[in-house]
Amino acid sequence: MKAHKIIFEGAELTGKSWLMSQVYDFLEPKYNSGGKILDGCHWFNCDVGIFGTKYGKVAIEKYLELAESLPKSNVMLEKFHLSEAVYQKLYNQKNFNFIKIEKRLKKLGAKIVLVTFPEDKKLISKRIEDRLRLYPHYSRIVQKPEDYIKQQRLFISLLKKSKLENIIIETEHLPDEKKVQEILDFLEEK
Repeated sequence: MKAHKIIFEGAELTGKSWLMSQVYDFLEPKYNSGGKILDGCHWFNCDVGIFGTKYGKVAIEKYLELAESLPKSNVMLEKFHLSEAVYQKLYNQKNFNFIKIEKRLKKLGAKIVLVTFPEDKKLISKRIEDRLRLYPHYSRIVQKPEDYIKQQRLFISLLKKSKLENIIIETEHLPDEKKVQEILDFLEEK
């Protein structure tokens, strides 16, 4: 059995959650033990208002320990060390050193899927509207389209420093099954 450790990173509004749901729907039934528990793939949303705060590093450590305790299981992490680095840089003007974290992730065979969007302010504005319709509380942290572009550029620059195998997936239109297939091909899943 493969034991994927997949980190989905990217600026807000790129479509990470949708892509993850599709990859999950492929991996979970394929690797499920056949019982009454969804144990074929574990999906952790790591950033729930923690990254960019004093608890970000603690959360990363705990999720990493959890991933290490599941060596034979598929694990998907939604936002992780690159998100912490981006948020620390943008909101606290601090550099977050992720070298030690990546060494541990590399031992696990972790891979990064960086999800991006075209730098189109109209597209981003539409995604903001969609997000606000689904999650009205998002209005408390909503930003201008150019802020999401700035976020994305920082993710891309940090990815270049990463030692983990990675792929960049650009989402212009969702749903897009071709993008899901690109990720599955990257994972060498048939």
